Amino acid sequence: MADTIQNNNVVTPTKKRMCPEESSPNDDFIVKKLATWDDPVSALANARHEFGEHGGVNMSIEASATFTVMEPETLSRMFTGELGPDRDFFIYSRHFNPTVLNLGRQMAALEGTEAAYCTSSGMSAISSVLMQLVSSGDHIVASHTLYGGTHALLAHFLPRSSNIATTFVDIRDLGKTKDAIVEGRTKVLYFESMSNPTLTVADIPGLSRIAHEKGVTVVVDNTFAPMVVSPARLGADVVVHSISKYISGGADIIAGAVCGPTSLVNSLMDLHQGAFMLLGPTMNAKVAFELSERIPHLGLRVKEHCHRALVYAQRMKKLGLKVIYPGLEDHPDHYLLKSISNKEYGYGGMLCLDMETEARANKLMDVLQNQTQFGLMAVSLGYYETLMSCSGNSTSSELNQDEKAKAGISPGLVRMSIGYSGNLEQRWAQFEKALLKLQDSGLFSNK
Repeated sequence: MADTIQNNNVVTPTKKRMCPEESSPNDDFIVKKLATWDDPVSALANARHEFGEHGGVNMSIEASATFTVMEPETLSRMFTGELGPDRDFFIYSRHFNPTVLNLGRQMAALEGTEAAYCTSSGMSAISSVLMQLVSSGDHIVASHTLYGGTHALLAHFLPRSSNIATTFVDIRDLGKTKDAIVEGRTKVLYFESMSNPTLTVADIPGLSRIAHEKGVTVVVDNTFAPMVVSPARLGADVVVHSISKYISGGADIIAGAVCGPTSLVNSLMDLHQGAFMLLGPTMNAKVAFELSERIPHLGLRVKEHCHRALVYAQRMKKLGLKVIYPGLEDHPDHYLLKSISNKEYGYGGMLCLDMETEARANKLMDVLQNQTQFGLMAVSLGYYETLMSCSGNSTSSELNQDEKAKAGISPGLVRMSIGYSGNLEQRWAQFEKALLKLQDSGLFSNK
């Protein structure tokens, strides 16, 4: 990576630093926490811009797995931690990589944290940060409504592999959440800012206050609500993402991120005890470059996802459908989300339709995809096309029937990630056409 000179958040390439003594007081390891933070888009605009090796407007891709030094003594100084990325010295790309480091700077700016680093998947980010923060015999308190893979990690994998137990609670009940925390043993309170798939909104300030009173670290998965909610600004200590979703936007990349204090990111990369370093969930530098080019227009994409989701939810409700969307005033968490969200970004791009039975849910999705082309039957979210899945038999299938009932996941719950391709009225006409076909078959009535 080119050495850089920082001037008013613009970074110009110069020569590669070769000697440890060539340091600069302006070296920026991951990100310097902004004194003021207005919203995610402003923060990204204020973040350092990395130019290419030869002055290109885009940063160069550092595809090397290993890095050279000019003096043999430098290697030992790097392995003892005396020299590192803060002074532009890199060892090996399973440790810090310059291109991935730059994406981490963008993620830190997006979430308003001191630091961030990116991984090969969302689940690798979640599992790594939990294993860094929690040891054998420790305890986690978590929301009982989580992505199925996360639930399986907490309920099955960590107890078996690491002797780490989790108590699942309804985080809407702050009293029960507080009671579940075991002082001295509970290390993490874990929940999603907007739950998958039921779209329950977490009271991040209230939950963070409860956790911090008992010395517990708050980890929040913000995959469903980038731009919409900024958990770290509301009291959370750590924010995790599946970048594969909204941040990527193309359904073509698997990636994750951990955003939090610089001390946490450094601990994750510790040569002796770091989960990132030793478990190896390494992001490819070429993937990091791709993602860094998509983050600048994330705000525009999120606004359109959210706008269409709100319009569709309002119209679906008028048709008599049982729709779940936090942008509707009758959603139990509507005013909570309104009070904690970043203004102008909307209420999220996800909505749910409760068709009551799996058969009705499957029929609706079949008609929407195969007869009217409203969307695609697929898991994941944040794509420019609308994606639909029946959560109970797909992304929440890791939960048993009792766990699904506690989480509020009905057999006919259809989760929709609303896309922005085509124009709004064109897509709505396709949805209405599908409902008419279902009415003709006797599977739906709006009376």
